[in-house]
Amino acid sequence: MINRRAHAVWQGNGKEGKGTITTQSGVLADQPYGFNTRFEDKPGTNPEELIAAAHAGCFTMALAFQLQAAGLAATEMKTEAVVTLEKEGDGFKVSKSALTLTATIPGIDQAKFDELAHAAETGCPISKVLNAEITLKATLNQG
Repeated sequence: MINRRAHAVWQGNGKEGKGTITTQSGVLADQPYGFNTRFEDKPGTNPEELIAAAHAGCFTMALAFQLQAAGLAATEMKTEAVVTLEKEGDGFKVSKSALTLTATIPGIDQAKFDELAHAAETGCPISKVLNAEITLKATLNQG
């Protein structure tokens, strides 16, 4: 079992308050977040951005392992994840994570690429934890 940690500190109310997020690795250390970073695109981070980063990274690594098991390796894979936050009743919910992959993988055909990309999409741990619609648009460049 592997445990990873992060913590948040918040001061004040929901709209005017401010907080910081720190991760175990220190990559984020007292990174500011608040209403304006979440809903107004001000400098700082927000939970949805962190989910998008986690999903892009997890999916891409899962695909690298799928490729390895098939005896293949990517020259390059670039994944963008766009996480959608929508109003739901009196609150909000993450409703979607849209993955867009562009990959250069020597020696793979389109059918195998599609199969492995789908397996990574459904099999990565972050996909499994999200209670949201997950979509994947995968483009294979000839390499």
